[in-house]
Amino acid sequence: MRGFELVHPASLDEAIKLLDVDDPTVRPFSGGTALMLMMKTGVFQPSILVHLGGLEAEHAAVAVTPEGGLRIGALATLTSVEHSAEVVRVAPVIPRAMKRLANVRVRNVARIGGNLAHGDPHMDLPPVLSSLGGAVTVRGPGGTRSIPIEGLFSGYYETVLTRGELITDVTLPSQRGWASAYLKCTTRSADDWPTLGVAVSLKVTDGAIAESRVMVSAATEKLTRLPSAEAVLKGANAGEDAVARAADAAAAEAETIDDARGSAEYKTELLRVYVKRALGEAIRNGAVQ
Repeated sequence: MRGFELVHPASLDEAIKLLDVDDPTVRPFSGGTALMLMMKTGVFQPSILVHLGGLEAEHAAVAVTPEGGLRIGALATLTSVEHSAEVVRVAPVIPRAMKRLANVRVRNVARIGGNLAHGDPHMDLPPVLSSLGGAVTVRGPGGTRSIPIEGLFSGYYETVLTRGELITDVTLPSQRGWASAYLKCTTRSADDWPTLGVAVSLKVTDGAIAESRVMVSAATEKLTRLPSAEAVLKGANAGEDAVARAADAAAAEAETIDDARGSAEYKTELLRVYVKRALGEAIRNGAVQ
């Protein structure tokens, strides 16, 4: 590992200024769980790391919004999000998903902003947060903008973040009336990178599905929403027939990819099974709320 400079900005504006350079070897650093692995293996060699630890006091809080949603600071650790009483109350699917997200040591260090900005399609949180209608607030040299989480990812390990931009927080709307579930399939240990991740959220009214969000990750090049499955569900009775038809629609729509964890064909069949299971779990979760 070659030497590099570690700088400690005192403010978000200073961090943005340090990152607003035409040099891809200058990177932000918060938890560093993915970045350190890239550096150790020689995939990435930085010249300067802009350490964001000094900004935690302002950008690590978790709070309920006046509308009943959540605002999660980008520098909040995954562990703090997992154990937040506000998160447990508003979006219990998040702490449920955390139980099999990497391991406790990683969750103690990794930050939610870095988890999203890394652009890895195998991450567990992006599909979960996207299924909840989440968005990120981004600040950079050009000002502040909001990006739906499903629109944050542009390709394999690629995001739409531009030079100097940093995620400052994650916002979720109120989940009142919605029920959610996240399931993943791993081919190795239970907390390994998923071969497939499926996150769903449903709003059921008088036994019929009024709205839905169906997301797939890991088996696809990037986090992907499946509108054909959602179209099947809209207005349908919340039962096995609609769930099965939505699972078939999801399998037909998703563009799965080959990798070390399985072939595209294998993942397509996994997707069919896991969409069905996730929808069934969300319906059951809604029934007991």
